[in-house]
Amino acid sequence: MSNLLASESSAYLKSAAHQPVHWLPWNEAAFARARAEAKPVLLDIGAVWCHWCHVMDGESYEDPAVAALLNRDFVCIKVDRDERPDVDARYQRAVQALSGQGGWPLTAFLTPEGEVFFGGTYFPPEDNPYGRPGFLSVLNQMVRLYREEPDKVRGNARAIRTHIAQALDESKPGSIDALLPGRIADQMARLFDIRYGGFGTAPKFPHPGALEFLIARWHDTHEPWPRDIAEKTLRAMARGGVRDHLGGGFHRYSVDARWIVPHFEKMSYDNSELLRAYCTAYAAFGDPHWRDVAAGIVAWVLEVLADRARGAFFTSQDADVGPEDDGDYWTWTLAEARTALTPAQLDAAARVFDIDDVGEMHHDPAKNVLWWKHDPAEDERPVLEAAIGRLKAARDRRAAPYVDATAYVSWNAMMAGAFLQAGAVLDRPECNALALQVLERIWAESWDAAAGMSHVLGGGEPRGLLDDNAQSAAAFLDAYEATGNDAWRERAVAVMTYCATAHWAPHWDDPAGGYFDLAQGQNGTAYLATRAKPVQDAPTPSPNGVAALVLARLWALSDDRAWRDRLDRQLGAFAGVAEQLGLHGATLARAIDWALNPVTRIEVSGPPGEGPACAMHLVALQAYRPRKIVVRRIAPAPSATVCVGTTCSIPVSHPDALRELLA
Repeated sequence: MSNLLASESSAYLKSAAHQPVHWLPWNEAAFARARAEAKPVLLDIGAVWCHWCHVMDGESYEDPAVAALLNRDFVCIKVDRDERPDVDARYQRAVQALSGQGGWPLTAFLTPEGEVFFGGTYFPPEDNPYGRPGFLSVLNQMVRLYREEPDKVRGNARAIRTHIAQALDESKPGSIDALLPGRIADQMARLFDIRYGGFGTAPKFPHPGALEFLIARWHDTHEPWPRDIAEKTLRAMARGGVRDHLGGGFHRYSVDARWIVPHFEKMSYDNSELLRAYCTAYAAFGDPHWRDVAAGIVAWVLEVLADRARGAFFTSQDADVGPEDDGDYWTWTLAEARTALTPAQLDAAARVFDIDDVGEMHHDPAKNVLWWKHDPAEDERPVLEAAIGRLKAARDRRAAPYVDATAYVSWNAMMAGAFLQAGAVLDRPECNALALQVLERIWAESWDAAAGMSHVLGGGEPRGLLDDNAQSAAAFLDAYEATGNDAWRERAVAVMTYCATAHWAPHWDDPAGGYFDLAQGQNGTAYLATRAKPVQDAPTPSPNGVAALVLARLWALSDDRAWRDRLDRQLGAFAGVAEQLGLHGATLARAIDWALNPVTRIEVSGPPGEGPACAMHLVALQAYRPRKIVVRRIAPAPSATVCVGTTCSIPVSHPDALRELLA
């Protein structure tokens, strides 16, 4: 039987089409085959951007001996975690319950019914002296266990199934009180790394939602420490190697506590949320450094991830060019830098970016990660700028890591929303134009009034994921505020109405509150029959948190009590877990903040086109307020009012007057 992945649309699955393993895509037919042949299932979940997925592919799945064993004794299923986040979320929980560790590649051994009885992540090809079993040894043990100890297999599977049913529902009812945001902020502060910025120790992840929450706390309480945490973290990330100092944008995370050595893949979702965080910091604090970092993210997205002709954002850029590579495209030896630069440029770049004979990469100690170790002298800045340009040009001549051109609806909506914020804060109209083009495509090609959003822009199945619906609704509200076109608000209303009040209530749990991640009727094999209520930000903003923010904004825009009632029920479903989630519940915490504290409503009226009303609209979009909505109305004369809670200003008619009023 030949490998069936060549006809799949996923880049990750296609990349395994040449392997001798008889891979099958995720579907019921694969499990039916396992049942018919009485074989266990090997489930591999990974992604095209995942370095260790490629390593395990090369070491094990391309090995004829491993393939022969797999083809004889297992039914093998390969899943792209970006294409099937619903599958990944469930099997990650199962393997974490067994091993205490998740991640990619995820390697799980299942019964023919799709239930996990053993699993892990990356397995080396051979046993190593540190006790980690080799993959062939694991496979032989799993075959023996499945054949000779069926009771143990069934017992393991039953215990994990029970755990999964409990763990997938992250709701815990409770009540919201005025002190809860402060307690959540305190939880975040306890994890703050005072020395290096960020939260926790190595590896370091960005947590942009937490930074936005803390900036709001600073604005509301006037205490300095939330701002200190946010700015120290933003600065540490911007100076570290986790930021691409040549091409802009950020790598996925840092393997060390100092933000220097990253995992080099670049994800759309990380960069959209970081773009928002740096735009928010610039709007709130006025430091031009935050503007420059945000502009760098925009530059990378426009160069690498944007399909401007069709209106889409791609998914990711790989860490590596090949399996033997480890960030070589992104890193530099001193000799490589010397070849690209003049002596003066090399002196400046080597001092600022810490380029030396010995770098930071363990696999090749001569390779340097570029990180901002020293600030240049003022007269050195033009030389450094020229050096950056020449290093970028030299890097562009290298074979570049693969870009996954799949356009996922949730991540396209996230980037479109971030681009609308950047369009205003950075005054970049081209960002607005592309964002609106993308959102028009989402509405035209992915929305189905009877079935919700598709997961792939313009695609069919999978469909019915809460994340695609909630993120699209949020971006539609961003478009409404940016344009004043009421059609965008109506589209957001249509999506949220579909999620909760269609006759079968696709996502909403009416008895208990909260939204399920899968719509009714989307359930399938094994754990997919158990619907989840996710509220942790891991790694993207939680769809229940995003849905809560959308409900809060719809209530603030309309004063319709029905939206407020739905928001209260939504937050009540998760209030009991909000404080303990802390850092990992930042999106939910931001929605709680909206529910408890006054909203700033800026209403701008006037004729369309250039003029005072248009200028005041831009001022309103650029101004920082933690809970802000902007309404643009067409009227004969320019006028703007600002309402905070139930208190409103007198109208003003000039941009400077509105700017002064907001200040």
